[in-house]
Amino acid sequence: MTLVLSKATTVLPVDDLARAHGFYTETLGLPHHGMASDGSDLFGNEGGPMLQLMPTTDGMHSEHTAISFEVPDVEAAVAEMSAHGVKFQDYDLPDLKTENHICTTDSEKCAWFMDTENNILCIHETLGVGAEYSL
Repeated sequence: MTLVLSKATTVLPVDDLARAHGFYTETLGLPHHGMASDGSDLFGNEGGPMLQLMPTTDGMHSEHTAISFEVPDVEAAVAEMSAHGVKFQDYDLPDLKTENHICTTDSEKCAWFMDTENNILCIHETLGVGAEYSL
């Protein structure tokens, strides 16, 4: 068996589905795909990767990046998203420092933000010709 990531679905827990729906459609501009039979909200395009917002009542959320969106220009994306009300995180750790909300490594530039449900999201730009995204 071979798994195909192009059709993978990322599932994020949300406390308030209506609030999260507004953030993902209005603030981030993701295409709404519809509602699943279990009451979760789906985003994405047919045949491609999907994002599923799963209503939860336990308030449990991951303490790490749940999803990262690749963008062609992180600086431009941070500016545009900030203008739409997205609040980016800043870090000053021994192995992770941001400047103007952006962490730059040899292979990528990243900026982290939280959705309305406290899920940690990221945008990243791959650097260099032929560079590949690495975890």
